[in-house]
Amino acid sequence: MGEINKREQTAFNLAVSQRNYRRARDRALARLANKHKEEYLELYEQEKEKDKKMGKKWLDISGNTSSNNSIGR
Repeated sequence: MGEINKREQTAFNLAVSQRNYRRARDRALARLANKHKEEYLELYEQEKEKDKKMGKKWLDISGNTSSNNSIGR
């Protein structure tokens, strides 16, 4: 029983650590994007175009994808 609790605690600690890392990373990215808005938007558009060429979908603010497939539209 102690081994299960130890594994649960380890998994919990890892999840908290990952969440905190993502939060800090997101805050840093937001600060950089605000300080260097033009560069950020340029890089953002470049990455978006690369993903579109590879067939990856992007979600817009309403949750709709920008895929090339027009099924159901």
